[in-house]
Amino acid sequence: MSNKILLTVLISMTLGSSICYSQQKKQSYDINNLFNQNKLIKAYPRQTTTSLTDGSKQGLSLDGILWLKDVDFKTGIIDVDLRGRDVFQQSFLGIAFHGIDTTTHDVVYFRPFNFQATDTLRRKHAVQYMSSPDFPWDKLRKEHPLVYENEVNPAQQATAWFHARIVVGADDIVVYVDHADKPSLKVKKLNNRHNGLIGLWSSGLPGDFANLVISQ
Repeated sequence: MSNKILLTVLISMTLGSSICYSQQKKQSYDINNLFNQNKLIKAYPRQTTTSLTDGSKQGLSLDGILWLKDVDFKTGIIDVDLRGRDVFQQSFLGIAFHGIDTTTHDVVYFRPFNFQATDTLRRKHAVQYMSSPDFPWDKLRKEHPLVYENEVNPAQQATAWFHARIVVGADDIVVYVDHADKPSLKVKKLNNRHNGLIGLWSSGLPGDFANLVISQ
């Protein structure tokens, strides 16, 4: 191999390594500080957001959606600590991503009131993936029962903090709870969007969020 060819190979390897590293960049977000600096965007004017400090958890309690300003999410891993409420059909919280606006985005969210339900079917409605507006949760449940939702593993207390790891690939989405080796949910993506807004998502009663880390 000539010196010229060898140099070309080395440059290509170096560039490839740099690209790989940049694609796996990890960023921690102090969401409380970002909110105070107006670096989070409210999706709905009337939604409420308050600062939250609970031991090691310093974050936000909110309803609605808070988009991260100037963050374009493609594929990668989203780590976040969450806490909901033990009120039937009133506590839903998770992460919205690949968003265009308030009506067009994907969501992975949890129903904490179902985490330890005595009814087996209710427990299987604990973690959900949906893609608005074309694939809302009720349409998915009717047409594809127990495909886009499942029980959480390990089971959590409804009012306790829990950790969620959401792995968004080009074609599928995998959700892990509390650092488990086995996923609680693994599904195929339901649209062709490859990037977009990412934010904290809560519906019904306010949900609690802390320790947001995004690797992409």
